[in-house]
Amino acid sequence: MTDATIARGLHMIGALRARPLHVGLAAFVAGLALGPRWPLIGLLVLAPVLARRMIVVLALAAALLGGGAVADARLAALDRSSLGPMIGHAVSVRVTLLEAPRVRAFGGREATVGLGAERVLVRASLGVPWPSGAVGSELGVSGGLQSLGSADGWLRSRNVHAVLGADAITVTGRARGGAAGALDRVRVRVQRALDAGLPPAQAALARGMVLGQDEALSEATRDRFRRAGLAHLLAASGQNVALLAALALAVAALLGVGLRVRLVSVIALIAAYVPLAGAGPSIQRAGVMGAAGVVAALASRPASRSYALLLAAAVTLALNPRASAEPGWQLSFAAVIAIALVGRRLAGALARRGLPRGLAEVVALTVAATLATAPLVALHFERTSLVALGANVLAAPAVAPVMWLGTIAGAVGQIDTSIAAPLSALAGYPLAYVGWVGEAAAGVPLAEVRAPPLLVALACAALVALAVATTSARAAARWRPARAAALAGAALVIAVGGATLLTRGSGLRAPDAARITVLDVGQGDAILLQHRASAILIDAGPPDGPVVARLRRAGVARLDALVVTHAQADHDGGAAAVLRELEVGLVLDGRDGVRDRWGLAMAAEARRRRVRMVVPDVGQVLRAGGIELRILWPAREAAQAHAGQDPNQRPIVALARVGRVRALLASDAESEVLSGLALEPVDVLKVAHHGSADPGLAAALAVLRPRVAAIAVGAANRYGHPAPSTLRTLRAAGAHILRTDRDATVRVDDEGSTLRVTRAG
Repeated sequence: MTDATIARGLHMIGALRARPLHVGLAAFVAGLALGPRWPLIGLLVLAPVLARRMIVVLALAAALLGGGAVADARLAALDRSSLGPMIGHAVSVRVTLLEAPRVRAFGGREATVGLGAERVLVRASLGVPWPSGAVGSELGVSGGLQSLGSADGWLRSRNVHAVLGADAITVTGRARGGAAGALDRVRVRVQRALDAGLPPAQAALARGMVLGQDEALSEATRDRFRRAGLAHLLAASGQNVALLAALALAVAALLGVGLRVRLVSVIALIAAYVPLAGAGPSIQRAGVMGAAGVVAALASRPASRSYALLLAAAVTLALNPRASAEPGWQLSFAAVIAIALVGRRLAGALARRGLPRGLAEVVALTVAATLATAPLVALHFERTSLVALGANVLAAPAVAPVMWLGTIAGAVGQIDTSIAAPLSALAGYPLAYVGWVGEAAAGVPLAEVRAPPLLVALACAALVALAVATTSARAAARWRPARAAALAGAALVIAVGGATLLTRGSGLRAPDAARITVLDVGQGDAILLQHRASAILIDAGPPDGPVVARLRRAGVARLDALVVTHAQADHDGGAAAVLRELEVGLVLDGRDGVRDRWGLAMAAEARRRRVRMVVPDVGQVLRAGGIELRILWPAREAAQAHAGQDPNQRPIVALARVGRVRALLASDAESEVLSGLALEPVDVLKVAHHGSADPGLAAALAVLRPRVAAIAVGAANRYGHPAPSTLRTLRAAGAHILRTDRDATVRVDDEGSTLRVTRAG
């Protein structure tokens, strides 16, 4: 360790000692985040570094333990529920809608509602209509109340206590009152003001950018913004609060309002905007930081970004100690920290190099926030947008005009919607530009990929190092060989990482003989048949599933055919993504006339890519190299004849021959369907319907006699798949059982007289 390093460390310790309030607040935040169990560990780490006197140790201990005690008390209050006697029973209740309903991945809608003083999630299946009603309106809901399942862990961080499966939903015509009701009415008038001057698509985008409401956007638009790395523009965040405060201060100054009144007005405006925009973790953080800065200005004291950030963490965690588990909370704080540490410095460097100061600020802050949040996006959402940095820099200049014009239109719309229409219409120009940036960026080949979060973090860290090193003249003048080597290493990380990300079909090479792979895509089906360079995919798993990444890992660059067995989201949900990312020769469309949203997205993508779609029929045979797929079910008939029937009764059932390996791919067709088909012995059975209970399975197994039985099923799914009775029946038949929930992706390879099984798990 060099003398310079020791000196820098001592300087940092001295700086911390000089800010006792910061250190104490940080200890309190640590206690809130860690809860009542671990604060003493933090104390043991901090005390020797920060303390010279016992009084400091005691103060830190009090702050840490105080934070833990507050977290413990708050969690106990949040978890307290009076719904216990109602759990497991049919109920008919009146609830208050707390958020706009959102479409579920497997069809239907769901939304958080208030049931008395508690929060409950209402889930409605595809067959239960959800009536129109604004946030704050009262709904009558009949259905079954259930406790949170294993797949509902994300609801606990939002203080939801139960799930109400709705059989019927009605609007009572009532709405909540008080301050919350007044804000509801303000929100509705803002929405009407934006709608009055804009086409529906642009009005939906304006709602997202001004109010953080993206429910009116089409699925295609949300997908484009996600691929372009612009999804954060559709959620209220610190950027919204900063722009709102800047607008309010400027308008108040033009009106000649005194400074103190201006600042108080901004605090009141922030306090109203936070719940108006949904009061999510990121907007809460922004509101607290904005208010802290204004209070500092009122007190004529310099605002401390670090203190404001700690205060925001303390407030948000005191309100909900589980907030730190929310991706939005983590992304928000990561962006602010990066802006404070890197963004300001980068902005100054760009300004010194001739870029206009305002543009330099926008570019630098956008670069810092994008690079800081990319690893978290990869961690939580298993995707990385390679075009996010460029798209955000291009879109940044249009964000402020949209926010300002939309806000002014919303304010004027409180008086008269018609007066607000010209203002919102004017916002249509920057909105159109943002939409164009999103569409153009999303259309870039490999705009979005799946990459290990660690690799993304290393690449982003290297880019930050490059930015800091190349934009600081002083740093450039003081470069040493060690620094040059470090920079070369960072560049190498970027090069290697980029090559890894940009390699299509990375992972395993195509097999030399026959291979059947049951891809781990969660609670859904995706069966890959390969014979040398030929490949056919049977189903594509659920929406937003990892099917494309799994295919590339399997060495697939092109599919000879994509077979969609039937119209259910866990089978056709990922089909559009497969068509978008891979070359596909043919689609065998087994939707049987059902028009589900994921099937429609698949069909639209097939038309765009000019991929031929074929309707299945009994006796039909698909061949690709050494792969033969014979259709056993269903018979081609008029789709109208099956309208309203259960799609599980008419999925594609196929007998596959991959080299010498024979497999029955049953999709979701259970013995009720299989008993009427001409079956024959097979080597591999793809067990129907994720291994659900099937009384007639034993009879089918007596004919099929499979050596391997593969079950495509999601871990900890809420359906209880696979059923214990199914597992017992398969074992009794002597089949070797493979399960994607335990074994992950599984491969069956032909090795002559034997089958070789490989488990990724």
